[in-house]
Amino acid sequence: MSDFSTRILDWYAEHARRLPWRQPPGRQEQPDPYRVWVSEIMLQQTRVETVIPYFERWLELFPSVDALAQAAEQSVLSAWEGLGYYSRARNLQRAARMVVDEFGGEIPQEPDELRRLPGVGRYTAAAIASIAFNRNVATLDGNLRRVFARVFDVSLPAESPTGEQALWELAQAHLPAGWAGDYNQALMDLGATVCLPHNPLCLVCPVSEFCQARRLGIQEQRPVLKPKSAVPHKFKAAAVVVQGGRVLLCRRPSKGLLGGLWEFPAGEAEADTPEALSAAIATGYHLELKTLVHLGELKHAYTHFKLTESAWRCELVGDAGVLAACPFPIEWVRLEDLEHYPMGKVDRAITKLLRD
Repeated sequence: MSDFSTRILDWYAEHARRLPWRQPPGRQEQPDPYRVWVSEIMLQQTRVETVIPYFERWLELFPSVDALAQAAEQSVLSAWEGLGYYSRARNLQRAARMVVDEFGGEIPQEPDELRRLPGVGRYTAAAIASIAFNRNVATLDGNLRRVFARVFDVSLPAESPTGEQALWELAQAHLPAGWAGDYNQALMDLGATVCLPHNPLCLVCPVSEFCQARRLGIQEQRPVLKPKSAVPHKFKAAAVVVQGGRVLLCRRPSKGLLGGLWEFPAGEAEADTPEALSAAIATGYHLELKTLVHLGELKHAYTHFKLTESAWRCELVGDAGVLAACPFPIEWVRLEDLEHYPMGKVDRAITKLLRD
């Protein structure tokens, strides 16, 4: 075991975060693989403090692989609502069904088998294998990249193939046999609480004496990242069609952004006008609307773009039969039932505008 690994594990024994999916450091009992797997999927691109209440509610609703595999997709998406990146939820359920059908309900223990599951890549497979099954494999997420790039002064771009490979090799080279789970979690915690992206807490870092970037005064320059490109801004208009105490909702295709969620009919528009809204809905949904009143404007930032969406109260032109022309599943939903339909943040905000 290297001095670096020893120092990391000693620090973790005292400072490990207490998390609902985690065993305390040094405990010999095997963690529940299902809890570890669910937590790792939820933690992809999401902060721990955001994940914890979702994780706890998820375990109440879907306490096992079998329960998740048998659940209705809409129930799964409802439980995930607000956590974002909804493909994670759909892939988690697809993977649960695969575990039941192909692995007899037992989550596979080896990284290569785990990577066969939808939504499980190299990092997640290694994290599950090491934490849940103590397989001697290192892993590498954003926190670990930062720690290794600073401690060992890796000047290669972290997202390049050569930089990525160098960081994986460092992680594996210092892996203490038999302690992979604690080692990987210790590095995750160090990156999340001490070796921060900006203003790292070097004075309390357990491996500061090994840190080459600190010695050179270049902590903020490691890891080397690509410059961020400009984020495009999109404008959409949404139609809130109310009739007889019911509102028109459409379900998005299962694949793609917000897949499987329900939304108010909407489309990209050139201007915030009734004419632009009508044109967008006619093109995307084959429906004709009469626009009545502007309800409000909502803003949201996605990973790759920013969105401004304008909501308009509308009436449907024609009888109920015109809905047959719509290319997507579409329903009249009672206003009091809207909370039971999983939606993205923007559409959920529109329901509040509607009620207000």
